[in-house]
Amino acid sequence: MAENGGPPRDDLYVPDRFEMLRDVGTGALQTIITPVQGALVEIDVQFADMRAARRGALMVLRGETGAGKSTFLDTIGLFRTGLVTERIPASDNVTEALQGKKRIDVPRVIVMEGREALGEASAEFIEAAMHGINSFVRSDAGRDTLVVWPANTDDLADLLTEKALKIGGEALLGVGDPVTRFSGPAKSQFVGIAERTVGALNEGASLAALGISEDAASALVQQASTIGRFLALVRGALIRNGAKVRALMAAEQFRLWTLVIAGNEPEGDVAALTRGGHAYADVDRLMTATNANIVADLKKQPDQVGILGTVFDAKIIHVDMMTALAVARQYGDAALHQEMADLGMSTSAEPKAVERLLSAELGLLLSGSSLGLRKRGGKAGSNTQAAFESLAFIATKKDGLLNKAIGTGLKDVDLINSFQTERELGTEYKYYSDLYCERAEGPIRLEMMWRKSTSRAEIANYVLSKLGNYGRAIGLLS
Repeated sequence: MAENGGPPRDDLYVPDRFEMLRDVGTGALQTIITPVQGALVEIDVQFADMRAARRGALMVLRGETGAGKSTFLDTIGLFRTGLVTERIPASDNVTEALQGKKRIDVPRVIVMEGREALGEASAEFIEAAMHGINSFVRSDAGRDTLVVWPANTDDLADLLTEKALKIGGEALLGVGDPVTRFSGPAKSQFVGIAERTVGALNEGASLAALGISEDAASALVQQASTIGRFLALVRGALIRNGAKVRALMAAEQFRLWTLVIAGNEPEGDVAALTRGGHAYADVDRLMTATNANIVADLKKQPDQVGILGTVFDAKIIHVDMMTALAVARQYGDAALHQEMADLGMSTSAEPKAVERLLSAELGLLLSGSSLGLRKRGGKAGSNTQAAFESLAFIATKKDGLLNKAIGTGLKDVDLINSFQTERELGTEYKYYSDLYCERAEGPIRLEMMWRKSTSRAEIANYVLSKLGNYGRAIGLLS
């Protein structure tokens, strides 16, 4: 079940069967699917023969379980303009289903679904189905239709061709090899397909960011005979990676969100270091954005760092100056207001603080909304800039006062239930979070990056340092 603040950290989506991908949309499919050129050529040849003969035909497509037969058949239209794919579910009577088909003006593939193994289709059923297919492909409705019967075993492929030749002869199967062999994509493409699948279905995540290094992915390729098996191995590895970290975090399922609050309004830099509408920290981008010493240390343990970024639900969130100032004025305590007054800042109540908190990136994410397309706000005036510089100065010596004001504001607008400043992680490694926010779905630890001005490299260094500290605290990093 999804939690407020974005999808749950367990909600990883790595399907190994195409049936699970049918609803993801054409855009995602075009990103994921790789054309199997040899099989596409076989389809082209088959349709050329059909056009010459002025009739439809049957293709027996033999391939191993997980080779990608369903994926190939369902997505031919991505690579052959105008071609459509339809299916006859296993629960339907084949003859009746075909009799209900109308002629269409584009090439059509009809797939016999759920009948790929011998145990799923008896000899009697196959013979009856072949009569229906033979009649259909000879009819006007079936003239431009290729009926494809996938098979996972040689026994089924042999039985299909035996019945087809007996009922329709070469006119039904054509004059070439009665069985079309399908091997799926080459092993050299497995890792790329997995990267695109994971990225398209998991808000841009990469295998490395989920704890599978290049060497580990290559090792999994050697264990897999088909792309389906490889994706299943990848999913298993990702689940084990997450379980490994969670086992170290039994006391608390840490969620680490970094708030970037700076006078140069670096929302573009924050966006460049995150992925998806939920502002997930992209460890790959973080590692390439800075040359700080922390990167050299973390590169020694790349798999673990990637796992941390995912399982910690690590986010990087921009908080604009106007929101920070409004919160300080509206929710700051007497001590903060005294610091502000000493610097000549206004401490008048700011009623718009509520609206700003709820509509800011932090408020949207805490309420369970996606950020959508992030837009650069208007340029702050000189008075705002000057006021924020004073606020940033206070943060250099007493940031706890500012962090407390943010916690007070979040509680006031019901985005959190309660909070504590400087809360220990509760591990042997003594480390404190800036703001510990309690919610019904579990706590969130906010780390506050207050700066007069900052850069992409500095943000990356800050977030990686926090990930490193949390990782060492739970014993995953040395």
